[in-house]
Amino acid sequence: MNNLPDSPRRGQLYPALIIFLICTVVGVAAWTASSSPAFGLTSEEPTPTHSNPFALAQIAKPTYTPSPTIPPSATLQPTNTPESLAIAEIVLDTPRTEYAAPINPSAAVYSGNKYILVDISEQHMYVYEGDTVVYSFVSSTGMGNATRVGLFSVLDKIPSAYGATWDIWMPNWLGIYYSGSLENGIHALPILPNGATLWEGYLGVPISFGCIVLGTYEAQLLYDWAELGTPVEIQW
Repeated sequence: MNNLPDSPRRGQLYPALIIFLICTVVGVAAWTASSSPAFGLTSEEPTPTHSNPFALAQIAKPTYTPSPTIPPSATLQPTNTPESLAIAEIVLDTPRTEYAAPINPSAAVYSGNKYILVDISEQHMYVYEGDTVVYSFVSSTGMGNATRVGLFSVLDKIPSAYGATWDIWMPNWLGIYYSGSLENGIHALPILPNGATLWEGYLGVPISFGCIVLGTYEAQLLYDWAELGTPVEIQW
């Protein structure tokens, strides 16, 4: 019976306790929300858990040193003077008998459009069909202006002419004019009895005693192309 007066006081404490508990729960929830990255309310940046998909590296720049080139127009010049130059008599075939030149050789009648021009100052040959240059060859003419200038023609074609004086063979011979009893012509680099090539490496400078000398391959091309009577002009 003595506890009855305390009942109203207990009734007043319960609401206050409930309010305190509610405030505590709300405060804890608010702190949790403010510190959680899920709500984006913190100033701290999240730390990535994966690595970068690339990396920076310093790579040395490659270096390139160009190789020297020789232009196609460059012509190697000999450093010494060729020896054993030859004047050759022409024979028609293997029996090594001298070829007797006709007294008044005349050019074959020619009605085609082929034409050969030899320029002594350039040491060069230009081969035409009509107005078109079909071949352009480095050549060598006679030393000391030994090659005659003028308008001539192909008088004969000999696959391999023999020079009896010096015992040499001149492949792809195209005879063009006579100097006394000797015939001058266009031919490949001469072949010596031992099989060596005479004047090899000297094309582009005067090396003969009157003939016009071409490289072996070029002389074969010209020989196959030329016809008897084809005009041949030699000029300075």
